Amino acid sequence: MLASGQHGTIYIGVTSDLIGRVAQHRDGLIEGFTKRYGVKRLVWYEHHESIVPAIQREKSLKKYKREWKVNLIEGMNPRWDDLFPNLLREEGPLSQLSWRERPM
Repeated sequence: MLASGQHGTIYIGVTSDLIGRVAQHRDGLIEGFTKRYGVKRLVWYEHHESIVPAIQREKSLKKYKREWKVNLIEGMNPRWDDLFPNLLREEGPLSQLSWRERPM
């Protein structure tokens, strides 16, 4: 989940390349909702072993009320910190490459 700020606009998406996709949103390369509303902060994420359950989870999350999504975010990230910098550090050597240079 991306957000524009604490308790701001929330965006839910699915990707096989979290770092690359978040980088695209942060750089304003994705036209549409996230760019229009300044949604650039990674506030919550979860890993799935394959794309099918990830897509199913995305669809179910989108159906939940905002209050439930806020509670989910705050359960992992109470201050709505941007998790992207920590994610980069955790990724090891690939994190040193820009998202454009990393193998897909």
